[in-house]
Amino acid sequence: MNQTVIDAAAFIDTTLQNEGAWYRADDVESRVGGAMSSYGSSVGAVRGTVRDAGRKFKDFAHDDVTALASLLWGQPHPGRRPVYERRLAAVVLLQSRVGLLRHTDLTRLEGFIRSADSRELVDPLISDVVVPLLTVLEGQDRQRADVVMTRWRLDPDDSIRRAASLTAEIAGNT
Repeated sequence: MNQTVIDAAAFIDTTLQNEGAWYRADDVESRVGGAMSSYGSSVGAVRGTVRDAGRKFKDFAHDDVTALASLLWGQPHPGRRPVYERRLAAVVLLQSRVGLLRHTDLTRLEGFIRSADSRELVDPLISDVVVPLLTVLEGQDRQRADVVMTRWRLDPDDSIRRAASLTAEIAGNT
């Protein structure tokens, strides 16, 4: 992973911590059932921070975007719980750069869905990342994506089957 991606993640993390409020953190942690920590940053602060990071760290290519999303999605430090706002920042980043994504990124997105522990993260990931990605795929890339979506529909994990159903529902309405 290159230093620019690491610096961008540190910028986002620090900014989100500075934007936090304890009462929002308590609310988020209560909603997600303790599966994640929270800094208590507002959704607007998360969106603004990702936008500011995009201005500060320019020219991110596909691999940079996916590496940054993965870094934000993971634990901030070994032994610590994932942080809701970091994961939301990863979703916002992917929403803003969905045009860079490829059919091969469905595997990464599947991992995010499996570990999300919150529909508040999965639903925008599906509606604003997976569905737009699928709609632009053609030919062999689309066929490969369809194989992944079939696998999702048959997966034993409820969250993956729900994601496949939601994807089909949203895609059918577009």
